[in-house]
Amino acid sequence: MAGGAPRVFISHLAGVAVFDPHGDQVGRVRDLVVMLRVGGRPPHVLGLVVEVVSRHRIFVPMTRVTGVESGQVITTGVMNMRRFEQRPTETLVIGELLDRRVRQVETGEEVTVLDVSVTQLPGRRDWEIDKVFVRRGRGGALRRRGETLTVEWSAVTGFSVEEEGQGAANLLATFEQLRPADLANVLHHLSAKRRAEVAAALDDDRLADVLEELPDDDRVEILGKLQEERAADVLEAMDPDDAADLLSELPETDKERLLGLMRPHDAASVRRLMSYEESTAGGIMTTEPIVLRPDATVAVALARVRDPDLTPAHAAQVYVCRPPDQTPTGTYLGVVHFQRLLRDPPFTLVGAIVDSDLQPLPPDAPLPVLAGYLATYNLVAAPVVDEAGHLLGAVTVDDVLDHMLPEDWRESEVPRAWGAAHAG
Repeated sequence: MAGGAPRVFISHLAGVAVFDPHGDQVGRVRDLVVMLRVGGRPPHVLGLVVEVVSRHRIFVPMTRVTGVESGQVITTGVMNMRRFEQRPTETLVIGELLDRRVRQVETGEEVTVLDVSVTQLPGRRDWEIDKVFVRRGRGGALRRRGETLTVEWSAVTGFSVEEEGQGAANLLATFEQLRPADLANVLHHLSAKRRAEVAAALDDDRLADVLEELPDDDRVEILGKLQEERAADVLEAMDPDDAADLLSELPETDKERLLGLMRPHDAASVRRLMSYEESTAGGIMTTEPIVLRPDATVAVALARVRDPDLTPAHAAQVYVCRPPDQTPTGTYLGVVHFQRLLRDPPFTLVGAIVDSDLQPLPPDAPLPVLAGYLATYNLVAAPVVDEAGHLLGAVTVDDVLDHMLPEDWRESEVPRAWGAAHAG
């Protein structure tokens, strides 16, 4: 690809191999899933339809894609192997957009779509369609040169959601730039029917983010209206502590059924959190902090904290442990704070700069102790370690605040109104 934002035409992407981070092939790209948007805005790329070895097709979100090039697609390796089912607000690029007759906005001339290109937005993991390769005329055996051209997406019409009537898509487009907390506030004030429509149209990751910000009644209602397999997918996309809180609101039979549909690793993390008292370190911690071995370098640590999917609190420090790297880990050695990472050379080993002075929290530490610990040491996150010295997770200041504020604090208009007024 040329310099600047990565761009690739779908004709070059169709059929290419999809690899995991270890270089093992997991399947081939068969289509691209997008969501059309109002006002001639370029469609948002949701993910890839990948045909795996067993010949069935799965959906791989673009948030799980780390590299798209002519000839290969690299993923994080974390995939849901359930069969892909297209939703009403989703459009398949190869299956529905190519060979479509559309019109040029400037001339009104009818053209045929031969190809489209997708580009990654600068500094983000989001992708969108930006160019359309079209052919003038209605076809014929012989073509004169110059009858094909590449135009901006906005230069042609015939794709828009107004014409397609895609239900909740218009509303989604209106609120697309909202933060999850603000979109949650919008959903809270919709009718139950409209709330269910919008929730059904959101992709799994976006819906997971929004559910984490909703009052308990709303998120239980939304989860209950999803198909069970999709509900399990959304729970997997949520932070484990939030998924555990949501599942704890469900009847025991529903809770066990959804846990059984989740991937074993994700279900195990949620079950572990649900085994602790709700208002303790073990009950509100995340089981997915940044864990590094002592022989990792500062450069590796900085790469991990740059992950745009991490909250500032989660990215504030890395936890140094002996293997295994997944919680519960091997022996916990200490933390390295973000500011220390910025002060040391990239080749420095994190084991050489670890802070082992602060005593970690036990999983049964109650909420007042957690708040006092964070306030005393001016921290936004703290490690939770069991009696055997294994890191179980990390408590963050936002989770502590969630549990200390009044139960109805999410329904208050004041924080969101202030935030909207001071945004940008």
